[in-house]
Amino acid sequence: MPRTDKQNYYLDIAETVLERGTCLRRNYGSLIVKNDEIISSGYAGAPRGRANCIDLGRCMREALNIPRGERYEMCRSVHSEMNAIISAARSEMIGATLYLVGRDAKTGALLPDTNCCAMCKRMVINAGIERVVVRNTQTEYTVYDVQKDWVENDESLRGEFGY
Repeated sequence: MPRTDKQNYYLDIAETVLERGTCLRRNYGSLIVKNDEIISSGYAGAPRGRANCIDLGRCMREALNIPRGERYEMCRSVHSEMNAIISAARSEMIGATLYLVGRDAKTGALLPDTNCCAMCKRMVINAGIERVVVRNTQTEYTVYDVQKDWVENDESLRGEFGY
């Protein structure tokens, strides 16, 4: 059996992390790695102590027919990237890589167009994370250079938010 490459190894771990997600629409798992060491992980879920959507049996955004990428203030969840970032010290994240995997909560299918939302991109930038690796298929992924792709190529200046 061939050895899994390092990118897919960390993406596999992020994919396992997403299994803790509590969203009824989409679940994401994030892993922050620096110098081949896992710094933190995060999944999408309500803030500590608040009821999760899976416990309530409803999603406010879904009930209101809110499209993907809009009105995140109506969501109970803290995004996986945010949870991973708030669980780590900034000094540990400078120069790190964030691995991100998304799955449809109903079908379990990988989300091939997974990317950080505009809010999470801003947090990734300020955390000092250098690269974001996003799973497209079980073995294929996209690598984003945060400085080049998200800072220098600032989609918010063009009104494009990349959801």
